[in-house]
Amino acid sequence: MSKPADLGSVKTGSYLIIEGEPCKIVSYDKSKPGKHGAAKARVVGIGLFDGVKRSLVSPVSANVEIPMIDKRTGQVISRSSSGVQLMDMETFEVFEANLPDDKNITDKIENGVEVEYWNAINKQKIVRIRS
Repeated sequence: MSKPADLGSVKTGSYLIIEGEPCKIVSYDKSKPGKHGAAKARVVGIGLFDGVKRSLVSPVSANVEIPMIDKRTGQVISRSSSGVQLMDMETFEVFEANLPDDKNITDKIENGVEVEYWNAINKQKIVRIRS
């Protein structure tokens, strides 16, 4: 899920959908309007799920999509070499998620551990271990 917004209303540290992927904005630069054109914004974002750097250059008045990031708690049911099976603590829904890239988090994931995960655009990412 996402909501529409103007490119001029976003700022560094917020989230934006660039090339169909939710990204955290790391750089936002706005140029002045010229004689014949509108002000342009240059946005650089890092993908939330894949870590790829993406950029967007567009007029400040352009419509963009802001991802709705749902921060939830889940319990690890099982772990395999490729991923983790999680159960949401509110809805008791069971689903598969990829192992996080951070070794400190990956080493602590075992059966019965509670984790915080983010859900955006039907993708899940384990962010941290809950103590």
